[in-house]
Amino acid sequence: MRIALIHALKHSIAPIEAAFAKAWPEARLMNLLDDSLSADLARDGALNDAMTERFLALGDYAAATGANAILFTCSAFGPCIEAVARAHAPMPVLKPNEAMIEQAVMMGKRIGLLATFPPTLASMPSEFPASVQVVPRLAEGALAALDRGDRAEHDRLIAEASRDLCDCDVVALAQFSIAAIAPLVSQATGRPVVTTPDSAVEKLMKLLGANA
Repeated sequence: MRIALIHALKHSIAPIEAAFAKAWPEARLMNLLDDSLSADLARDGALNDAMTERFLALGDYAAATGANAILFTCSAFGPCIEAVARAHAPMPVLKPNEAMIEQAVMMGKRIGLLATFPPTLASMPSEFPASVQVVPRLAEGALAALDRGDRAEHDRLIAEASRDLCDCDVVALAQFSIAAIAPLVSQATGRPVVTTPDSAVEKLMKLLGANA
């Protein structure tokens, strides 16, 4: 099986590759990175038709290489990814967070949503069902710290921000780039934590009929 991984942040590549290596090493991965997507969204402040067209072009390219499925790894582009999924049905086209959302909803009614990229918190809460309460929290400055190579400061800021979510039933880490911080967040909050990469790989395996 060839899985196309499409990234808008370079920091998302290592976490999803690690998740595949652990759960589905037989999968053939193809990485497409366009970090101008995240930069342009941060600049514009909202998704638009031009952004959707860029995502459709990426989806067309991935499909043309013979991909059996497409997994997007940046959680701020939900409507754009949905357009790709419609264009390429019935091929599985997954938003990075949909499998994690399904998991979190089964674990509680008050869900803390932790992110380092502000547009993620603008788009992602609406993807949760109305039956749950989403409590968004931004770890300010963490992504900038990671961009300059200061992972220790990145991790510290995320753990510090997560303490505001101690009254939630579960904490969802909204981005692939922060998945590795799950143990620190669990320690800081005392709450169970769900992440995007592992749940996404598990869902793809089920959709494609792969054996664990």
